Amino acid sequence: MKATELLLLGVSGWSAIGAAGIAVSLLRGRRAEAMKHSAWLAAVLGGYVLLLLGVSLAQKQRVVGIGEDQCYGEMCFAVVNVDEVPGLVAGEDSRVVRVTVRVTNHGHSAESEGLIEAYLMDSKKRIWQPLAGLSGNRLNGRVAGGSEMLSEPMFRVARDATGLGLVLTHGEWQPGRLVVGDSDSLGHEKTVVALGR
Repeated sequence: MKATELLLLGVSGWSAIGAAGIAVSLLRGRRAEAMKHSAWLAAVLGGYVLLLLGVSLAQKQRVVGIGEDQCYGEMCFAVVNVDEVPGLVAGEDSRVVRVTVRVTNHGHSAESEGLIEAYLMDSKKRIWQPLAGLSGNRLNGRVAGGSEMLSEPMFRVARDATGLGLVLTHGEWQPGRLVVGDSDSLGHEKTVVALGR
């Protein structure tokens, strides 16, 4: 566990204890004490949010190269190939990009990264989600301990899309949104794999 994750756990635990203390003070009729504790709780939470947003705005976007792992615990993901699939839909003014992602489990037992998702983003910050049912193995599929699999999500992108990059994320509703310096944290530029297209 990273230090920033421990910090979030510490602030969460302290906040829970603080909220319980406020409730106890109110039950005992000690309004002034409850207000004092509420002010401390608000100050700590406000300070944490300012730290979270400050780091998110100050850090530059991380760009990962093809073949470079992005790890979440024991599970690692690396783009190993990118190609275009011609003629998927006749006459449509778009292109289909297939991204081959190696998913490696460095642990000893079968695991999956259940919340992992991928999308493509171009230099204009336009986003394309994977085409349903065309990726073969799912990115969040289970992988036996000490082994790997390939997932090949496909994306229909505009013909004029340039500077494409693959973004791996755990989505909008997950604890990483509140971890200082995490690629998924509030206001942070997402880590992107430069696809060279």
